[in-house]
Parts: sequence; C-alpha cells; structure tokens
Amino acid sequence: MESELRDDNERGAPDGGLRTMTLEAYADTIVPGEKRFADDRAIAGASTGGGAVQAGALDLLQWDATGIHDGLDDLVRLVNEHAQTYAAEHGLALDPAVPPFVALEYPHRAALIQRLTKPGHPEKEFWVLLALFCNMAFDSAAHLNTAQAMAEGHPGLSAMGLTQPDDDGLWRFEDYSYGRKFARLHPDTTSTGSPA
Repeated sequence: MESELRDDNERGAPDGGLRTMTLEAYADTIVPGEKRFADDRAIAGASTGGGAVQAGALDLLQWDATGIHDGLDDLVRLVNEHAQTYAAEHGLALDPAVPPFVALEYPHRAALIQRLTKPGHPEKEFWVLLALFCNMAFDSAAHLNTAQAMAEGHPGLSAMGLTQPDDDGLWRFEDYSYGRKFARLHPDTTSTGSPA
C-alpha cells in the first residue's frame, strides 16, 4: 500500500486517488454529506446536503497553515491499516478496488473513528486533530474568504444561517442581540472604529 500511496501522491492525488479518497472518507465521517455522484465511494451519503467534503475539508487539511499537511500521508496509511484490522476483527470483506477505510460502510467508519479518538488510544491526538480540521472546514470555512464562501453557497456557513454581507463585503447588524446598544461611542473614536 505504501508504494500505491507514493504513486498516488506523485500523480498529484487525482480525485479517485488513494490519498484523496481516504481523506474525503474521513472528513465525510466527521461531518457527513450527500454523494456528489451516484458511484461516489468516498462520501457514504449518510446525510443530505453538503458535508465536510463539500465544505472544502481536503483543501483545509492540505493547507500548510494547519501544520498537519506534511503528516497526511502517514495518517492515510495508518487509518487504512486500522480499517484492515477492524474489518478482520468484524469479519468484513473489503472491496480491493478502493482504500480499506473507504471500503467500510458508514457505520463501520464511524465506529473505527470512535475507537481511534477514544481516551487512551495511543494515536488519539492525531485523529482528534484531523477531525477538528474537518469540522473547521464546515463550521467556519477557515481556509476561505468568508464573503466569497457565502457567495459560493458554502454548506456549513449556510447551514448555520450566516447572513450575506452588505454590498461592500462587510457585515453590519441593525438589530443588537440584546435589543439595545451597550455603550455610547467614545468621542475620540475614529471613523474606522479605532480608538484615537
């Protein structure tokens, strides 16, 4: 499998590649979405609407700002090894046409991730970190410009009900959350809202 992973990465991880499919399957298990096309193997289709994959989890995971991008190949290898072990323990036959983790049905993917993130698992920190970044792609679109993400219909920001910005790309709120202003504007405040 290591040579397959190396070949996949040398080809630039095409959409059907081992690395891409495995990371997408992991992200989809954390925040499920609907299949992009009928024979989509990475996305299990456990939910409707867009999930972590459609929210750009793969882009966020591979972004160098995360600090985990250099370790993704190891995580892909490890989660597939864990999937093979899990399948053997449960008597599951895995489709050899896809990576072992991708071959697992959604309930088994979820059970395996639950095992890997359980307190006491020696690799827990890695799997929790990977899950946090998958959530972050959906919850905050941290890798995208927020106004642009909203304009493009980002599934997570839309699901949370984030409103569109004003025409200039800024958000303004006419109604205060408590129904009133907390304080008067200081007289020395500049037009940009900074203290003088």
